This record gives sequence, structure tokens and C-alpha cells, in this order.
Amino acid sequence: MDPFSAEGELLNLHNYFHQGQFQEAVDFDTAGLSAENKLPAKVISLRAQIALGQAEEVIAEVEGEKDVELVAVGALAESAAGNESKAVKIAEKLASESADNNTVQILAGTVLQAAGKSEEALALLSQHQGNLEAVALIVQIHLEQNRTDLAIKEVAAARRWAQDSLLVNLAESWVGLRVGGEKYQQAFYVFEELAQAPATSSIQSLISQAVAEIHLGRLDEAEAALKQAIAKDPKNAEAISNSIVLNVIQGKDTTQLKSDLQSTTPSHNLLTDLQEKSTLFDKAATKYSAKVAA
Repeated sequence: MDPFSAEGELLNLHNYFHQGQFQEAVDFDTAGLSAENKLPAKVISLRAQIALGQAEEVIAEVEGEKDVELVAVGALAESAAGNESKAVKIAEKLASESADNNTVQILAGTVLQAAGKSEEALALLSQHQGNLEAVALIVQIHLEQNRTDLAIKEVAAARRWAQDSLLVNLAESWVGLRVGGEKYQQAFYVFEELAQAPATSSIQSLISQAVAEIHLGRLDEAEAALKQAIAKDPKNAEAISNSIVLNVIQGKDTTQLKSDLQSTTPSHNLLTDLQEKSTLFDKAATKYSAKVAA
């Protein structure tokens, strides 16, 4: 039986993780699980720890493990801890030796993508056999490559066999935010349902709801959702960075928010992008000089 199917005993744990309820995934009681699902459950729990910023603890826990799934978790943890070259080396070895393993596909693929090796990641992920996590990651990579057409095809293909799966709904919503138009509203419904229900609400779903609200021009509602997210975790980089974007749109000062993001995640993509654009602007400005009429 598929452990993630409606009858599977890992369904709730699976949903906790993909809804962004990482602490619930860590705290999930695995005592009653069948022997075959003990390792998959441990992998999800360790991934949730990494998402909670506990990469170093996970590295220590899986050190010396022989199961390829736990070796793959170690690679993901190394990547999250900033040890990119070590993570990539492990991921590439796993990809060459255990490419048919679902966990290797997802975790090694994630490491490779994070290191900018998109084609290697896609080559590994494309070997999946009905793995919805692989589908979701492929969709994310295509969106990052600005290949919305390929992301749409991937979601449409998965929808035919996965129907109303949480991951398919999420992937379709990510694509909807890129396509725009009426798709903004459809994506909002998915994120809002997750964000506002006590059983599924998380920082991740609140941020997703806020992004959809921004696209719909509902800035006050977006601000409320982001404030909820920051209240849950004042140091959450994605909540802070999206608040910066929202404040810029609203014409509000972003000095404190930028300082907060710099102190929590100095290498965040938003800060890097802002610095690059500032440098390009200064370089362009040197080509011009002010002219004052006599």
C-alpha cells in the first residue's frame, strides 16, 4: 500500500510536512507504525528538523549511517548548513548509484538545484515513478527557469493520476501565481484554506496566502497575513522578505525590515538581488553628469 495514499499510515505526517507544519512533523508519534514505514517516517521528521533550522543536529544524527535515505538526508542537511561543496559531492554520488530511490531523487535533486545544477537535478528527478514530491520539485525548478509552459504540462500530467492530492493542488497554485489572471484567485483559495484552518495553518501557508493577496491587489489583507506569520516566528526570512516587498508596494519605509533580514539571513536572495541592482545603478550613473543651465 502507498503510505501516502488516503489509507496510508504516513498520510498525516506527509501532510504536516508539506503544509509547513514542521514541528508537528517532528513531534509525530511513530511508535505504532509498521516496520516498513519506520525509515520513511524518520526521513520526513529529519527533513522537518532541517526546515526548522536544525541542520547541524541532523548532520550529527545521521553521521555514519549506511541507509541511502539517511545519507541523502545528510546531504540535504549539509546544504542547509552552508556546506555546499560537500553536499553536492554526496548528492552526485547518490545520483549515480541510487537514482531509482525516491528519497534520493527528492533530496539529492534538492541539493543539486540549490547549487545551481538544475539540469542534473531534472535528470535525476525525471526518473521518478509516480512520485508526487518529484513532480512538485520539477514544477518549482521549471518556474525558477521561467519555463512556465513546462511547469503547466507537469502539473496537468500529474493531475490525471494524482487527482486531488495536496501536493498537486499546491503545485497548481504555484503555477497559477505565475500565470496570473483568474489563476490568482484559484491559488488564493488553496492557500487561504490551509492558512486559516487551525488544523493546517502554518507560517508557510500564511506567507503563500499573503503572496496571493498581493497579486490580487488586496494589500491590507496581505499585510494581516504576514503579520500573523511574523508573530509566529519573528525571524522567519520569507515572512520578512515578503513584508519588504509589500512595504515597497505600499510606499512604506523598509529600513527596519531590511535590517531584520540582514541579521537573520544575510545571504538571502532578496538582499543579494538588491545589492546587485544597487551596484548596477551606481555603475550606470557614472556615465552621466548633471547639467546645470547657465
